[in-house]
Amino acid sequence: MSDLNPCMTCGACCAFFRVSFYWAEASDAGGPVPVHLTEPVSPFLRCMAGTNQKQSRCAALSGSPGDNVSCTIYENRPSSCREFAMSGEDGEVNEACNRARARYGLPPLYKDMLFHTSLDAATHGLSRVQLPAN
Repeated sequence: MSDLNPCMTCGACCAFFRVSFYWAEASDAGGPVPVHLTEPVSPFLRCMAGTNQKQSRCAALSGSPGDNVSCTIYENRPSSCREFAMSGEDGEVNEACNRARARYGLPPLYKDMLFHTSLDAATHGLSRVQLPAN
C-alpha cells in the first residue's frame, strides 16, 4: 500500500463542475492551458471544453471517474484545478469534492481518513499512456 492521492482514481470534480478561469491562462494569451481545450464563457472568463454543460466532463480528463483517471494536461491545468482541494487535504473537509464524489457513487473523504491507494491502481493509467502505440 502507498499514500498516493485518491484523486488519481477519482476524477469526479473534472466530470461534475464547470472549470472556469481567467481568459489569459489559455495558450493564445501566453498561459499554459491549451486554447483548443477551452471555450469562452464571458469576455474575461474561459472554461475547459466540455464543462459548460449540464452533463459536465472536462475534455482533458482521461478515463472513467471513480475508476482510473488522469488529466492529459496536468502540468498545464488552469488555476481553478490547481486550487481545488481534495476533501481531507490539510485537515479540511471540502463539501464540493464530496458532492462530486457522491454523483459517481464514491464515498466522501474526511480530514481524519488515511488514504491508501495501491501503486498499481494509481499508476495503471500512467503506464498505459507511456506504452508505444500498436
